[in-house]
Amino acid sequence: MKSDIRVCAAWRDAHERPVYSLSSTCPECGGETENSAPAPFDPKDAYGEYRRALKRRVRE
Repeated sequence: MKSDIRVCAAWRDAHERPVYSLSSTCPECGGETENSAPAPFDPKDAYGEYRRALKRRVRE
């Protein structure tokens, strides 16, 4: 699911703190914004194999 809340892509360089917006441009500096939500999973997930195996066992 895509988040509607976006954060200024250059906030570390242009602002003291993150600047959030619902539009595609930053309200303070006019720069582009990006999705503020973290990725839903990490491809290098160390425990992913175990979680998937547990789900398979529960379904059976």
